[in-house]
Amino acid sequence: MGSGTSVISKVGGRRTIMALGVLYVVLAVGWGLIQTIDGGPLQNVLLVSLFVAIPGFGLFWGGYRLPRTDIDPEFYLVIGRWCLGTIGIMFGILAIYHVQPADSLNNPDRSILILSALSSVAGFSVGSHDARAKTRAREVARRNQELRKTRTQLSESNERLEQFAYAASHDLEEPLRMITSYLRLLERRYGDDLDEDGEEFIEYAVDGAERMKEMIDALLEYSRIETRGEPLEPVDLEEVLGTVLKNLELRIDERNATVELGKLPRVMGDRRQLRHVFQNLLSNAIEYTDDKPPHVRVSVQPTGSKWRVSVSDNGIGVPSDKHEAIFDVFQRLHTHEEHAGTGIGLALCKRIVERHGGEIWVDSEYNEGATFSLTLPAVAADQDDSRDGSA
Repeated sequence: MGSGTSVISKVGGRRTIMALGVLYVVLAVGWGLIQTIDGGPLQNVLLVSLFVAIPGFGLFWGGYRLPRTDIDPEFYLVIGRWCLGTIGIMFGILAIYHVQPADSLNNPDRSILILSALSSVAGFSVGSHDARAKTRAREVARRNQELRKTRTQLSESNERLEQFAYAASHDLEEPLRMITSYLRLLERRYGDDLDEDGEEFIEYAVDGAERMKEMIDALLEYSRIETRGEPLEPVDLEEVLGTVLKNLELRIDERNATVELGKLPRVMGDRRQLRHVFQNLLSNAIEYTDDKPPHVRVSVQPTGSKWRVSVSDNGIGVPSDKHEAIFDVFQRLHTHEEHAGTGIGLALCKRIVERHGGEIWVDSEYNEGATFSLTLPAVAADQDDSRDGSA
C-alpha cells in the first residue's frame, strides 16, 4: 500500500484515475477481441466488454471533470487511493474465493475484469465523498481561522475606539468647562452692561457647551457597551422595571402618565444595561406625546428561546421612513428646543440589545403612537438558579 501511495503521489491522483479508466477500456476491447477470435459467443463477449468498458469510461470522465467540482486538487490523491484500494480489496476477496474448497470461478479472467472495474467505480464514488468532506473540513477550518483573526482585529479596534473616546472625552471636557465658566463669569461681571441680545447669546453658548458635554458623555458610554458590560445572568425584568419607574416617578407625576405592566419574565442579561434600555424607552414614551396624558404599556410574548418585550405608547409616533434611522447615532426627529436629548439614546439601546443577542425595532405611524419591541434571551432551566440578587 505504501508503494502504491508513493506511485499515486508521483503520478498524481487525477492522472491515476484517468489512467485506470483508460486501462479498463483497453482491457475491455482487448479481451473482447481475443474472445471473438477464439470463437466465443458474440453476445456474451459484447456484454462482458460493456461491463468493463463502461466503468472504465466512467472513471476517465470522472477524473477529467474533477477540476470542475468543489473538491480541492490536493485531495485528488484521496480518490486515487480509494480506487486502487477497492481494487486491491476485490482481488483479495477473489483470491480467498479461489482457494476455498468449494467450486472455484468458472471464468476467473472475466470475473476479475468485471468485478475490479465495478469496484474501482465504487472506490471513486467513496473517494469523492471523502475528498469532498476533507475539502469542506479544510474550508471550515480556514473560515474559523479567518473568523478568529477578524474577532481579534475587531476586539483590538474596539479597544482603540474606547481609548480614543475616553481620551476625547477627557480632553474635550476641560475646554468645555472652561468655556462655560468664563461665559458665566462674563455674565456676572458685565451683566449690567449687556443688553437683552447679549444675555441671550451667552445663554445659547452655555447651553451649547453643556449639550456638547452630554453628547461626549453619551458617546463615551456608547463605546463602552461591550468592554464595560457585566456578564449575562438571570435578571428579573419586574425588578428592573420597578427601579426604572422609581427613577421616572417625578416625570410620571408631572405628565400625569399611566404605566401599565404585564407579567414580566426573567431573562439572561446585564441588569444595569437593561435598566438603561427600559428607562430610555419609557422616558421617550412619556416625553413624545401631545397634550393628552401619556399611557404606556409594557407587554411580553415568548418567541422560541427568547422573550419579545414591547413598550407601547399613545404618543406622536414615528414616521414610517424613519423607523431605522432613529437607531443611528445622533439621529433626531425633533429639534433640541422641541424635545431635549443627545440623539444617541436609541442607538445605545440597539447596541445593548445586540450585545444580548437580540433585536430592537419600532412599529408606528406618525400621530398614532409607537410600539418599540426587543428580544432578549430566556433563562434556561439549568441557568435559573434563583440567585438573582439586587443591583
